[in-house]
Amino acid sequence: MPASPSARTGGHVVTAMQENSLHGWRLADGQHMRMSGYPSKTRFLSFTGKGRWLATSGADSVVIWPFFGGGPMGKAPTELAGGDGVICTAVACHPQHEVVAAGFADGLVLLAEIGSGKVVPVAPPGHGGISALAWNPAGSHLAFGTETGFAGLVDLSRR
Repeated sequence: MPASPSARTGGHVVTAMQENSLHGWRLADGQHMRMSGYPSKTRFLSFTGKGRWLATSGADSVVIWPFFGGGPMGKAPTELAGGDGVICTAVACHPQHEVVAAGFADGLVLLAEIGSGKVVPVAPPGHGGISALAWNPAGSHLAFGTETGFAGLVDLSRR
């Protein structure tokens, strides 16, 4: 992950700041926004495939910002999973569906459906904090890596 993570969708650009917050711009009119309140540094940002939501790490849950209906200005984020004090260290949105993969500081990897809030664990904690997380272009495989060098590949293709 780059030292200064950023994400871009068709109408917005968002980047992490040195403090525990994000700064973004709506490209159509240059309107800028600040998204703050994170307990730790936001290192991973990921827009959903159609750019409706921005998933972020840096809290004890997956923080999802709405980027429809004018963007997140004046809107509260949605929080998925977590809430047990373990920091979400990585996120990666599915390339086609409104589903986000999230990795946590204890090594847990899970999938969360944005619309329903349904959460499915895909890898248990215990191998070190998640430091890498990515989908293949088809969205059928999810790869993850940890700070201790452990790596996994989850096959989610239909059989």
